[in-house]
Amino acid sequence: MPIEYGESFFKWRESSAETWATFTTHKFVVGLGNGMLAEAAFLRYLRQDYIFLLHFARAWALAVVKSDNLDEMRMSANLVNALLNDEMRLHVKICQEKGITREELENTTELPQNMAYTRYVLEAGFSGDFLDLMAALAPCVMGYGEIGARLKVERTSDVYSDWINTYSSQDYQNLCIDLGKVIDSAIIRRLGRNFYESERWDKLITHFQQATTLESSFWDMGLKG
Repeated sequence: MPIEYGESFFKWRESSAETWATFTTHKFVVGLGNGMLAEAAFLRYLRQDYIFLLHFARAWALAVVKSDNLDEMRMSANLVNALLNDEMRLHVKICQEKGITREELENTTELPQNMAYTRYVLEAGFSGDFLDLMAALAPCVMGYGEIGARLKVERTSDVYSDWINTYSSQDYQNLCIDLGKVIDSAIIRRLGRNFYESERWDKLITHFQQATTLESSFWDMGLKG
């Protein structure tokens, strides 16, 4: 799966193996697959993720500004659209089914773990360039794709099937694959074919690792509040 998402992502993932495993095999993720995740924890996560997606959409809008060609701009704009019109719709649907109105969802108080993650990604973009943003944004997009694809095969319960089906869908998998191609192209164009030998490569790995760690903290927040 990670190879399909591009060479750059594979190298980032490989350089962050332990951190990545903590994120993608977290107790929260296991609970999504076996249905044992408490509903209260899932809804707490979902409400925070709704707020997260608003900031994430802003980060992808910033990526449009940081882009230097039409392909990068289109990919970034597609992500903004997917977040605002697809993923957020899923959150509204599930929450409404559980008695949480859209107004309540939009008025959710943002928790510190959410602030830490979203502000880190935005700061990476404001202070850096397109590559810094991609390294900080990739763990969420690709991570959910990898988790969704795995849980589609391994799940033993349909309790959280809506969530799993969203991120295992062919549309979402294609989005991850297309993003991987754009990231590879962006890195090669800016850093050269031997990009992993560039002095900037370690900084990009740091962004990827930090964002992955903050993803794990987000799962923790769901479990514990």
